[in-house]
Amino acid sequence: MQDKVWIFDTTLRDGEQALKASLTEEDKIQLAHTISRLNVDVMEVGFPVSSPADFRAVQRIANEVKGPAICGLARAMPKDIEACGLALKGAQQPRIHTFIATSPLHLQHKLRKSLDDVIEMAERSIKQALQYTDDVEFSCEDAGRTPFDDLCKVVDRAIRAGATTINIPDTVGYTTPDEYAAIIHHLRNNVANIDKARLSVHCHNDLGLAVANSIAAVQAGARQIECTINGIGERAGNCSLEEVAMIMKMRQDHLKVHTGIRSEEIYRASRQVATICNMPVQPNKAIVGENAFAHSSGIHQDGVLKAQNTYEIMAPETVGVPNNQLNMTSRSGRHVIEHRLSELGYQAADYDMDQLYTSFLELADQKGTVYDYDLEAMIHFNKLAEQDEFYQLQFVNASSNSQSIASATVGMSLGEELSQEAATGNGPVEAAFLAIERITGHAVEVIEYNLEATGQGASSLGQVNIIAKFDGRQYHGAGLASDVVEASVRAMIRVYNLIDRARKVSDLKQQRKAG
Repeated sequence: MQDKVWIFDTTLRDGEQALKASLTEEDKIQLAHTISRLNVDVMEVGFPVSSPADFRAVQRIANEVKGPAICGLARAMPKDIEACGLALKGAQQPRIHTFIATSPLHLQHKLRKSLDDVIEMAERSIKQALQYTDDVEFSCEDAGRTPFDDLCKVVDRAIRAGATTINIPDTVGYTTPDEYAAIIHHLRNNVANIDKARLSVHCHNDLGLAVANSIAAVQAGARQIECTINGIGERAGNCSLEEVAMIMKMRQDHLKVHTGIRSEEIYRASRQVATICNMPVQPNKAIVGENAFAHSSGIHQDGVLKAQNTYEIMAPETVGVPNNQLNMTSRSGRHVIEHRLSELGYQAADYDMDQLYTSFLELADQKGTVYDYDLEAMIHFNKLAEQDEFYQLQFVNASSNSQSIASATVGMSLGEELSQEAATGNGPVEAAFLAIERITGHAVEVIEYNLEATGQGASSLGQVNIIAKFDGRQYHGAGLASDVVEASVRAMIRVYNLIDRARKVSDLKQQRKAG
């Protein structure tokens, strides 16, 4: 009988640490629901003690997302464990994941503690976590550079303290597959109580070996892989969820293991993570890159036409890659849109049909044909345009030519007040941004501006992502429109709404302190 390997998704915790601007609470909730549809076993959704915003996000996900175990991260410190326990109170299956470094390098330079001191801290944190849940995971940070005997001692004591999952992270992506497998073998053969806990692995990709190391560990007996969608994470990233899941699916004959992942949900999850996190997937990325199922060679094309498996080891639909040949026009009815979205894996709760259909008709009138990628983009960006946001775009008019200064006029609502301003600039986008600055009375520093097409050809939607800095904090704004200036303006207004929300939270804190 084939063994199951648990999939522990840490996109919303380790993955988010790599982003240039933190995700909003709503972004995290949306991604959490998407990730849960993959049928992951555990979802690590944050570090509750790190900030009030992270605590609230973990708390909401614990209360709202059903299916996987919901996990929070905690250092081996009482306040961390307590924050995790409180944030996860509403979860059906709460898990607390506590960790402390065990390598000589970390003990000497970071913690300045002995191994015995660290073991005592680990035991105390595990026992404290057990007051909130019977599902406790313990990680030996930098296990890849921890001597075997030291690692065995820590793992033995952690299991005796009550840890039900033991994670062996290659925190800095240093080990090779044979070395990493040897660590798992040694623990299984030298820790007497190892059968009382599930062995987990968490690999970073600094040397490009995160997936290879994780699979080698599974072959050596590990039964949980910690990973992220698209492999996002610290530095060079984490082990890629879609890659290890499909390796174990496609090579069950060789590996003799399986997962519970719904592979047909992979592509949609990948696209959503890339969009919301502002981290595009490279075209040659395995499984989810746009070239993953593309064939340019005449020999390959001929082979695929004769028999698909000559050059494709998996069918695109296995991972939910949509058929982008279906097109829709302004004559398409709502039922056609609903049917196509259902085929793409979306449920009615994922979008507001009235709002989406209005956007669909506007776009169809502009570009004639609407494609799958247009629908997906509209779903996401319609959700970003929350009705209760303080700043909302009413109109934008911009003009420029090669022989004069560009100008723009922007009309916005600020709550119930309407305002409009005009400005000039080196280009229409800069002019529009200056007009917004005059309306809001706040100047932001644009650190990064990225424009990309969501489809193909001259009629593609323009997707703009902005990283902007204001008052020492960075904010990510995204905008979508068939016009580049409008997409840019929508992205910038999103930034200003996030700034406004942060200001309101700060004012509320001050009021509470004063009260």
